[in-house]
Amino acid sequence: MDLSHVTRLDTLTSWNADWRHLKVAVLGLGVTGFAVADTLAELGAEVLVLASAADDDRARLLEVIGARLLQHDLSTVPEGLEEFGAELLIASPGFHPDHVVLEWAQENGIAVWGDIELAWRLRDKVPTASGEPAPWILVTGTNGKTTTTQLTATFLAEAGRRVAPCGNIGVPVLDAIRDPQGWDALVVELSSYQLHHVKREGVGALEPLASVCLNIADDHLDWHGSAEAYRAAKATVYANTLVACVYNKADAATEQMVRDADVADGARAIGFDLGSPGPSDFGIVDGILCDRAFLDDRHHSAIELTTLAALAERGLDSPHIVANILAASALARAAGIDVTAIARALGHFELDAHRIQTVAVADGIRWIDDSKATNPHAAVASLKANPSVVWIVGGLLKGVDVDDLVRSQAERLRAAVIIGVDRSALRDAFARHAPQLPVFEVDATDTGEVMPTAVRLAAKVAVPGDAVLLAPAAASMDQFADYAERGEMFAGAVREFLGGGADEQSASGH
Repeated sequence: MDLSHVTRLDTLTSWNADWRHLKVAVLGLGVTGFAVADTLAELGAEVLVLASAADDDRARLLEVIGARLLQHDLSTVPEGLEEFGAELLIASPGFHPDHVVLEWAQENGIAVWGDIELAWRLRDKVPTASGEPAPWILVTGTNGKTTTTQLTATFLAEAGRRVAPCGNIGVPVLDAIRDPQGWDALVVELSSYQLHHVKREGVGALEPLASVCLNIADDHLDWHGSAEAYRAAKATVYANTLVACVYNKADAATEQMVRDADVADGARAIGFDLGSPGPSDFGIVDGILCDRAFLDDRHHSAIELTTLAALAERGLDSPHIVANILAASALARAAGIDVTAIARALGHFELDAHRIQTVAVADGIRWIDDSKATNPHAAVASLKANPSVVWIVGGLLKGVDVDDLVRSQAERLRAAVIIGVDRSALRDAFARHAPQLPVFEVDATDTGEVMPTAVRLAAKVAVPGDAVLLAPAAASMDQFADYAERGEMFAGAVREFLGGGADEQSASGH
């Protein structure tokens, strides 16, 4: 087995290193895969992209940038891959660790990176004014990643920093580091898929300025193979952190991750939760969100960030959103952002669409789109924010057991409406843990009929004071293109059903 190329890979730690003629196979041609191919082609590497199906526009662009496409059923190793003689394989995030091509690479001593490691090695393409690469702030967790990433970036921008929210949020990190205007900081949202390929040590290991795992609950077990493997991937976010490891005091697993992490000398553990903060924590005292970590006299005083009353005026007072605000504030403060900038930013910050978004209020019933609640942990957060709920739930459960979810939330439910191709697990869970609860099933096979049917069924049982809540606790791809389409179809069905009966102000996001 020829491992001579390993030495060369260890030298590739800069945009200005010699990447020319390096033979790199790229697994996947989605947004990330194309960004990888485009970057490597710009560097002069020889690039072969492997895809079982390819978007026509991206396929054409590959030829333009000088990369090759090998379209093949990836249930087996393509013959053309062996002939190519790859020295490095870069995997797009969606491919399981036991994918046949990844196992082939391992068996043949071919290094496997993710796009995050490649971006880290190339981060010096456009340095900051100081001549150093822009620092990275890392965000992961089972839920709240995107909101916390956006909040952190908004806080930095309010303070005058040029900042790019990127990664799993939708903008590949490779696109961010190649932006010719450059950045003062990157706030990088990382999924467990991406973290699986991130090294904890050695050449190519990340060294973030600050990092957070917001929470941890079973998710993506079908991809990782076990809860332990999923948690181990998430814990990687803290490795080598320079300034602050932010963790959730209400989630002991995240604190343990910090305790176990190998970090830079001087890096601090900063806790957050909705209770009273101790020294080095962020929390709430008498309705005031406080920083007791980044001030000289933290043992005797605290700094006000904002108030729950102010957040309520902007629809940002749901407990899980408040927790995200505290976590983002801790990350921003670790980056040197003043509390006044955080307070100003919260005055104009808007939540993403499909994240606890009020679609309408009619006859005393609030219709809420939380299509982004794609796992039980996220669904619980939405359910807890409402005292009486008609719950629209279901989709691709990703191997997660829903028994605890149904058992823990049954008391607040008026009724349930189950959607999804396979509804059996939820049907059985309701039968076991809420046998008296009215449960309806949407058996429509036409995507366009799923939400109108669900809305009609929910409307039959909802009464004034109820929330009809789309919080599916599942992925959407069994019936919809993505969670956004699912949410849009729900909102459209609600508006069509209600006609002119909804309150005027209810179209705004909550």
